[in-house]
Amino acid sequence: MVLHGSVKNAGRVKPRDIALAVLVAVIWGFNFVVIRVGLDSMSPVLFCAVRFTVAAIPAVFFVGRPTARWRWILLTALTLAIGQYSLLFAGIAAGMPAGLSALILQCQAAFTVVIAVFVLRDRPGSRQYTGMIMSAGGVLLIASRFGLDRPIAAFLLVVAAGAAWGIGNVAIRKAQPGDTLNFMVWVSMVSILPLTGLTLAIDGPSYVGNALRSLDVRALAAIGFIAWISTLVGFGLWGHLIKVYGASTVAPFASLAPVVAIVATALLLGERVTVVDVIGGAIVLSGVLLGSLPARARAPRTVAGTVG
Repeated sequence: MVLHGSVKNAGRVKPRDIALAVLVAVIWGFNFVVIRVGLDSMSPVLFCAVRFTVAAIPAVFFVGRPTARWRWILLTALTLAIGQYSLLFAGIAAGMPAGLSALILQCQAAFTVVIAVFVLRDRPGSRQYTGMIMSAGGVLLIASRFGLDRPIAAFLLVVAAGAAWGIGNVAIRKAQPGDTLNFMVWVSMVSILPLTGLTLAIDGPSYVGNALRSLDVRALAAIGFIAWISTLVGFGLWGHLIKVYGASTVAPFASLAPVVAIVATALLLGERVTVVDVIGGAIVLSGVLLGSLPARARAPRTVAGTVG
């Protein structure tokens, strides 16, 4: 996600705030275990609809009026919320390992840079170009395993989710929300109606009704975690840190999330990680970190992070 804030304290991060940044990364990484659990009880689109409904209500009554323009809230809802998460959840449901999905999703950084060049006329530095190429190379290395023992369609769905995230990043860059939590609550609120219509069209009213009536404790816990902890608490803390230290200082901490996701899904879900996955993942994360380094005396740039 693209976030902006004051950089007056950049480089002097307090130990408490380092701990908060790491905590958010752990929350967003563990979120991929929760996604897998939730998808055992609901279809991908229904899970998205329930997630954003619970995240928005009743929070929308406490965050106040939107702090960003409606057109950017709507575009972010369409791309970052509806597009990204529907595709991500569909990819995991189709057989993409949840932990590996967190890593492949980092291709959003490359999509963000390319889209920002054409839409915002950004001028990326050599570090961003190098980071983008590295990340793409790491994703392609991991992709070489697909079609053998993993479904290629599931992989492509997660890559498409990364592309949707990249568009959403540019929308947030244009929105420049002053209050991240307020912005995400309203994005969630706007997403409810389209996602509800989509799940009714794809899954059918009878499936939706039966699935909601049969939710067990595990499914309810998954909904609560992804809606309240990952979305509201995670973005609330992240937005605070961005305002205090600036995006370039805080964004690299988000690269911990895919590492947490892979470890957590391996330990808790028994997902297998190959040597190719580890090497490709290291290349992807190195590229993301390199691309997040501040440029020297350049125009404002896009810094992408990780969302769970």
